[in-house]
Amino acid sequence: MKKVFSSALLLCVLFTATTLTAQQNYHRCSTAEHLQEQLIADPSLADRMQDIERQTETFIREGGTGDSRAVVTIPVVVHVVYNTASQNISDALILAQINQLNLDYAKLNSDASSVPSAFAAVAANTNVQFCLAQRDPSGNASTGIVRKSTTVTSFTTNDAVKKNATGGDAAWDATKYLNLWVCNLGGGLLGYAQFPGGSATTDGVVVLYSSVGSMTTPGAAAPYNFGRTATHEVGHWLNLYHIWGDDGTACTGTDNVGDTPNQAGENYGCPAFPTTDGCSASSPGVMFMNYMDYTDDGCMNMFTAGQSTRMNALFTTGGSRVGLLTSLGCQAPVAGACSVAAGLSGTSVTTTTAILNWSAVAGAASYNVQYRAVGAATWNSANTTSVSYAVSGLTQGTNYEFQVQTVCASASAAFSASATFTTSVPSTCTDIYESNNSSSTAKIPALNTNLTGFITPSTDVDWFKFTTTTAGGIKIKVDLTNLPFDYDVVLYKSNASTKIATGANSGTTSESIKYNATTTGTYYVKVYGYNGATSATSCYTLKVSTSSTSFRTGDNTDLITAEAIVEPVLKLFPNPASDKLNVEYLSAVAGAAKLSVYNLSGQRVLFTEGEAAEGLNTQSMNTNTLSNGVYIFEVNTNGETQRMKFTIAK
Repeated sequence: MKKVFSSALLLCVLFTATTLTAQQNYHRCSTAEHLQEQLIADPSLADRMQDIERQTETFIREGGTGDSRAVVTIPVVVHVVYNTASQNISDALILAQINQLNLDYAKLNSDASSVPSAFAAVAANTNVQFCLAQRDPSGNASTGIVRKSTTVTSFTTNDAVKKNATGGDAAWDATKYLNLWVCNLGGGLLGYAQFPGGSATTDGVVVLYSSVGSMTTPGAAAPYNFGRTATHEVGHWLNLYHIWGDDGTACTGTDNVGDTPNQAGENYGCPAFPTTDGCSASSPGVMFMNYMDYTDDGCMNMFTAGQSTRMNALFTTGGSRVGLLTSLGCQAPVAGACSVAAGLSGTSVTTTTAILNWSAVAGAASYNVQYRAVGAATWNSANTTSVSYAVSGLTQGTNYEFQVQTVCASASAAFSASATFTTSVPSTCTDIYESNNSSSTAKIPALNTNLTGFITPSTDVDWFKFTTTTAGGIKIKVDLTNLPFDYDVVLYKSNASTKIATGANSGTTSESIKYNATTTGTYYVKVYGYNGATSATSCYTLKVSTSSTSFRTGDNTDLITAEAIVEPVLKLFPNPASDKLNVEYLSAVAGAAKLSVYNLSGQRVLFTEGEAAEGLNTQSMNTNTLSNGVYIFEVNTNGETQRMKFTIAK
């Protein structure tokens, strides 16, 4: 459905709650609330989803297509979590479901011929297939079906079915398997899924047990019993949105796919072709037979080439599900082979050497070791009877990966998953400040003194902790200079949870934070590379200065003290609102302010941009165009984002 790809889409949504007619006993999806809970619990989720969208846009822009890619076969583990005998569905139904997935995703479904001729040219084989896992994450033989009895009579969208402690069954390694939970879902819910970017411990798809089946072996939840619930939810897991864009009837939303018609809302039952609406008012109308609509199982029959391309982007370099390409889940272990090696780690790492270690495996005669720089095309290989191996001739400041294969008398196990380590660089800095990647391990800097350090690798964060005294001065200035790349600095108060200010100039421009405190206190400084900026050869310079007199700006005017700006504050009133929403927020520094309102489908419905003053800001937004419902307000100042829910009730 249209439109343009939106890299500014921060709130990507899986599903929207839907009110159904009285004749319907089930509803397809109901996890908009679930996603909002995830976003609140993990504010970085929106950024990860945005990064995935950017990677997808790049793949499409550079000409990536589904037809040009090899088939990707995804190992599936089915967790059957049952409370009654009827919920403990048969192996035959599960096999039928996997078969239906394969047919639907390959455009080999028996009803593919029912695709209207107007849409036939864009109906696509997605090049994605599925198998029941033949080995578990430890390399042991498996049927790909795990059965777990539970005392829980029904589950909701709170992911309890994915956790042992709450009556469910824990996920297998989400980078190597698609986890499919089958259980009794309450409230008539058919299923829900997790988009790429979420937590690995909850990654996968959940479906109602009675929806599992196929066109030839139906489940019990008619008319949603041909296995198309799983087809739909796996589509979300593969980064597809609902075809109508989750914007109600506004015709302004998007599923980020160019070959699906603009559509006003979801369809139910079995509409007659052509079906038109306010967004596609003339024939051929809307694509109600698409798997990402809400029609009955018997009336769904196609994905499009554009949808296929979005899926395929996940399996290219940098794609969020690329790890599935190296999964051995679809391969049965060799009879008599011993277990896959585990417990891998790199120790005694220097600029050019390291020791590779792993845990002993019972029955192992020897071990094959292979290592390479991350991203290199070829491996360096060796064999040893020990549980460690020393490597040399490495390149300084480089990320390496290694794998271990257990060799037994009868056969060899598969190579283990990769472990990584990074070689060091000759230290020309005052200190390399490792490890101090968290506030709990912060280093204590010498005050009023230049120190130098590295940001390497790209995930490195340097934390520092200091305490002011009356004798030494309670006014603070933090200078970050001699930047090799775009580095930023943050000053925190107390327990490192209260942010005072951020120095976030672009490029290699120096950063400076001045804080004219009124009392003594303990402070933390965090130095990091913006957007993964890193250098293994050039140091940054940090100086933490204290003084008994206030620091002043270059024009000799007093700075506003940051005493009142101790942490982000966001207030919305009235809430519920009607035609106007008042916003009150704090900004640590003066600069641009971007105010946005999103609906629960992730579409930005209001936006304004202005200038925020340092300190408290108050602004009003005209909300008379919004319909009744729940929305997300977002304010972004100086790279810092705050969000809060509010309600429109007129």
